[in-house]
Amino acid sequence: MITLDDVTLTFPDGSSRVTAVDHVTLTGRAGVVTGITGPSGSGKSSILALAATLIRPDSGRVLIGGEDAAALSADAATSLRRERIGIVFQQSNLLASLTAREQLQVMGELGGSHRKAARAQVRERVDELLDAVGLSAHADKRPAQLSGGQRQRVALARALVRSPQVLLVDEPTSALDQESGAAVMELIARLTHERGTATLLVTHDLVHSPALDELVTVVDGRVTGVAATTGTIDGPVKSAVV
Repeated sequence: MITLDDVTLTFPDGSSRVTAVDHVTLTGRAGVVTGITGPSGSGKSSILALAATLIRPDSGRVLIGGEDAAALSADAATSLRRERIGIVFQQSNLLASLTAREQLQVMGELGGSHRKAARAQVRERVDELLDAVGLSAHADKRPAQLSGGQRQRVALARALVRSPQVLLVDEPTSALDQESGAAVMELIARLTHERGTATLLVTHDLVHSPALDELVTVVDGRVTGVAATTGTIDGPVKSAVV
């Protein structure tokens, strides 16, 4: 589970400060895809950056597995991010010189043991994930040899290679056609449900909302609505929550 608890974030703007995130409280639960939507400049990406521990809030808590990431040192936050959080960026950000398999292997071995047994475990995990995202036949291809949808699938598999508790996804369909975008969204939903990750997904494209379990609307840095989208969430979800 990940919880942003009464989080506020401001940025300097000349002699004053602008509020990007205004006392936001939201929770991502294990096995649930929580979409975050709203107009441009509403604070969606800032919320995701806070959840990723890439920036610290002015006030409030960012709880990951019950631990307040906002209170950690920079080194401890980096370690938590590496071990517990998977991030899929708007662009796939794959290394051009590496094959799909190598992209995952590098992430899997990052900061870990180089013992032969550990490397064998990583290779097994990599093969499992490439199969899960439907890319076993393309494992030895480099990014330039893959379609946009395939590159996003590699990025998703890479984010999951360390079995994170939390998966953060930023506009995964923005550079894809509708068919490819739908396939990527359905894949994210399936892997979230199967692997029990708490997934927060920023999107402006509500045509893909059926792949979400819950949709949070953000306007001017504040949560203005929360609604269930598919009925897979246990218990009622109130809409138009502050």
